[in-house]
Amino acid sequence: MQQRRLHSLGAIPFFLLVSGAIGADAPDGFTSLFNGGDLSGWRVPAGDNGHWKVDGGVIDYDARSEASGDRHLWTAKHYRNFVLRIDWRLKSAPFQYKGRIILPDGSEKLDENGKPIMIEFPDADSGILLRGGPQVNIWCWPVGSGELWSVRRDLKLPAEVRAAATPKLHADRNIGEWNTFEITLAGDRVTIVLNGKKVIENAPIPGIAQSGPIGLQHHGRWDNGKWAGPPSLIQFRNVFIREQ
Repeated sequence: MQQRRLHSLGAIPFFLLVSGAIGADAPDGFTSLFNGGDLSGWRVPAGDNGHWKVDGGVIDYDARSEASGDRHLWTAKHYRNFVLRIDWRLKSAPFQYKGRIILPDGSEKLDENGKPIMIEFPDADSGILLRGGPQVNIWCWPVGSGELWSVRRDLKLPAEVRAAATPKLHADRNIGEWNTFEITLAGDRVTIVLNGKKVIENAPIPGIAQSGPIGLQHHGRWDNGKWAGPPSLIQFRNVFIREQ
């Protein structure tokens, strides 16, 4: 059966078959934001010079955009309430990072002197930007992806709001493997499912804009032949949205 199916696809390029990028056909009720062939519908940073690109049917980024300003990749269209489904894959995690231990309530584990305990681990860093701003983290921290960085780190917010912005479990797959986010944004509340597991549930995002573009985040800097921070060496595919 599988062999007959492949033959029936005829002229479809082989790279689409092996990459899974045929998913440009959106599920019922969803619209595709990526056609698998080019960046139509996206705003490439001015002066990027080809670092955000389509390669093998996926959106590929090498974290070396040459844009002088904003280096994120944004949708041309603005959105209000939506469900976003998106596959992402960290290609490698080449930067040795010293990060903090994030506790379930969003606070950070301290030593006997009241200072954050630092641990070292290989890291890469990107994210999904909601309505032009707040970030859903993609990274290698032990707490897992899905964290709402700007909310959890805002000490002016109530403890329960910061806790809600902290992933309830680590659902990331291994570096190099594909992951799937389903992000539901309604008003100022977001629920995030990673690989079928709910990591953020109905978390408030104080101050989020009522409407704005969706972004794929740039992170890191290549400086004097080495990375000066965790780079966004990342790929995306199967990007679907259902407006609500």
